[in-house]
Amino acid sequence: MTDSRKIALNILYDVFYKNSYSNIVLNNTLSKYDLKDVDKGLITEIVYGTIKYRYSIDRILSNFLKNDINKTDKEILNILRIGIYQIRYLDKVPNFAAVNECVELAKEKSKKASGLVNGVLRNYIRRKDEDFFKGNEIERLCFEYSFPKWIVDLFLKQYGTEYTKKILEGLNCKPNVTVRVNNLKSSYEEVWDILVENNYNVKEGYICPEAIDIIKGKSIENNPLFKNGYVTVQDESAMLVAPSMELQEDMIVLDLCSAPGGKTTHISEIMNNTGKVMAFDLHKNKLSLIKDNMNRLGITNTSLNVMDATIYNDDLKDIAHRVLIDVPCSGLGIIRKKPEIKYTKQTQSLKSLIEIQRKILANASSYVKKDGILLYSTCTLNKEENEENIKWFLEKYKEFKIEPIYFGNTSNLIYNNGLVTVLPNENMDGFFIARLRKQR
Repeated sequence: MTDSRKIALNILYDVFYKNSYSNIVLNNTLSKYDLKDVDKGLITEIVYGTIKYRYSIDRILSNFLKNDINKTDKEILNILRIGIYQIRYLDKVPNFAAVNECVELAKEKSKKASGLVNGVLRNYIRRKDEDFFKGNEIERLCFEYSFPKWIVDLFLKQYGTEYTKKILEGLNCKPNVTVRVNNLKSSYEEVWDILVENNYNVKEGYICPEAIDIIKGKSIENNPLFKNGYVTVQDESAMLVAPSMELQEDMIVLDLCSAPGGKTTHISEIMNNTGKVMAFDLHKNKLSLIKDNMNRLGITNTSLNVMDATIYNDDLKDIAHRVLIDVPCSGLGIIRKKPEIKYTKQTQSLKSLIEIQRKILANASSYVKKDGILLYSTCTLNKEENEENIKWFLEKYKEFKIEPIYFGNTSNLIYNNGLVTVLPNENMDGFFIARLRKQR
């Protein structure tokens, strides 16, 4: 058991102190070890749970540490964090086991360190039913949902209290694994039956007709269904994008920010491998990932090229029936999958992101044929990157009009003057979609 927690600590150190992405470092680390599924599950649980609740855990620890938390040894601090996480949030680990394992980890550092860990965790157990919250109502939301104040302030200002609570709760949900059925190779019914035969517990998607939720089962990416291109792992929010483009066979479609390629390949599937899909990305190495997915899925109508979407390309002027710009964004809608986003100080970078988004919008508008569609999407819930960008664009490019999108009436969809915001829940990431039609 200690080995599993030691692996979890190494991952957390990379995430907290080396700015590594949790999903990447976790997957890379787990692939290095010959671990049982139960150990992989424990490591994953501890890593994501500790990152998710770090804000509240640190607030609790500040009541038990004599020194400032920022002056505590980083390795010991992470041991204390995983200890508090297991005691407070993880019912399946007995308190005594959590404490003992953490003490053993600290012993590798020093006897003094193990004494500190033992004392803090046992002291917390004695007082764990206390209300450790101190402050106003905004700070109570921060503590209750474990979010830094800048994010809570932003959501309260833009959405109000009721929606903010719903958003914070949704961003703390454990995400389901969702797959998109590839209609080029199989049917929904055939994939469903194969999953059931292979002992997967599945249910129909929340909104998207091509989505299957995997409730329980082994890693789908190790399954022949995935390896042979029958399915792609994709969140349902992202699955909404390609169908919103009103695609038809033999169209010319541009995807200007295409990596990692989920939406690009979905476009090709909807078009039945006809027409021409031109996918671009700023990073050449990311295009190779898309190529691998294309080969796996049997997609042949797509070209891949390196391009900076913020720089105008005259060769693309008036070329496309449809243009997709899933622009770089702050990612505030995908915190349930990448909880470390919470702790990235983005107040300054938000302004530069918006400049990038507007440059991409401006360039993309020139690539759309008359009567064509420009589809703008983000995986953030920040209205400055969403509604405000669309407002700016429509004031500047009057030949475009909003074409309303409707996905049905579910509790996590907000329709606002034809624009759609997807609130996060256990099924879907937070997302924003706007469809803009270029007038004749």
